[in-house]
Amino acid sequence: MNLLEILIKGGWLMLFILIASLIALAIIIDRYRVIRKSKMNVPAFLVKIRGMVKRNDISGAISYCIEESSPTANIIKKGLKKYHLGRERVKEAIENAGRQEVSKLEKGLAVLATIAGVAPLLGFLGTVTGMIAAFMKIQDLQGAANPNDLAGGIWEALITTAFGLAVGIVAYTFYNYFVSKINKLVLDMEVVSNDVVDILDEISGGESRIEEEDLEIEL
Repeated sequence: MNLLEILIKGGWLMLFILIASLIALAIIIDRYRVIRKSKMNVPAFLVKIRGMVKRNDISGAISYCIEESSPTANIIKKGLKKYHLGRERVKEAIENAGRQEVSKLEKGLAVLATIAGVAPLLGFLGTVTGMIAAFMKIQDLQGAANPNDLAGGIWEALITTAFGLAVGIVAYTFYNYFVSKINKLVLDMEVVSNDVVDILDEISGGESRIEEEDLEIEL
């Protein structure tokens, strides 16, 4: 018996589990590629940006951010574009850009978390409906059913639970993995953002320092 026959034996609920698994797979591949491209060498980026900003080469710093093309670089680019409008506008631009970048990074994770919770439940539902069918068969046979009559129905009912749990485990594992990676990226964003704002304060004469609370990019 091949995999397709096993899936068919699992009943109509297997169709929903299969669809959920395909959606989860698409999200996992997409988020993995996005997060991989979002990684950057933060110390090297900071050194270069710090040098350009201290030389008052804002246009050069913006061009460098465009070349880097990462969420952190995009945030700094948005802030530097508001440099001529003052520190408060720079800070506001960085915070707004940070929220947008985090939203992009988290795209699809809510769906992945939902699949992680729903897939096992669909599996259990399939098992329950399968067991109900098995007991109905016993009733139809008026108690004269033998183990062979029930074995097929029972293992077919358990297929949905097995597949549902498998999909849920994989989806939940990758969900936690992506959340941890995004948290690390958000931390990098905050470190770079605070450093750049501090540098801008320094070159503007140090008249106004950043508030005691750090810039926070909401996750």
